[in-house]
Amino acid sequence: MARSFGSDLRRRVVDAIEEGLSTRKAAKQFSIGISTAGSWHRHWRDTGSYDARKQGKPQGSILDEHGSFLMGLIEERADITLSEMVDHLEAERSLRVDPSTIWYFLDRNDITFKKRQRMPVSKLDQMS
Repeated sequence: MARSFGSDLRRRVVDAIEEGLSTRKAAKQFSIGISTAGSWHRHWRDTGSYDARKQGKPQGSILDEHGSFLMGLIEERADITLSEMVDHLEAERSLRVDPSTIWYFLDRNDITFKKRQRMPVSKLDQMS
């Protein structure tokens, strides 16, 4: 992952914009992108901070606070499907998620189980 620009450059760009320089001219003067200068200025205006935001994907899941509920569903019925879990979450918790979200949550928490595949009916069984 690329490193962020230093706080010193951010401060100089934001200060130049605050002193009346347009975002486009400030970006050109400091050899950065126009959208970069604009986003730094908006970030400073919203937070008062010149520091870069944390990079990367935020940790955690929207299902973290519903973990015990999901575990209860699994304990209640071990062969519950992801789609049924989605339905329970929506009906009982007013939370809409995709089945893949539940799968990732269970996988991240090392909760796995395999359903036994049905055996194909043999020709001998069909003849009886």
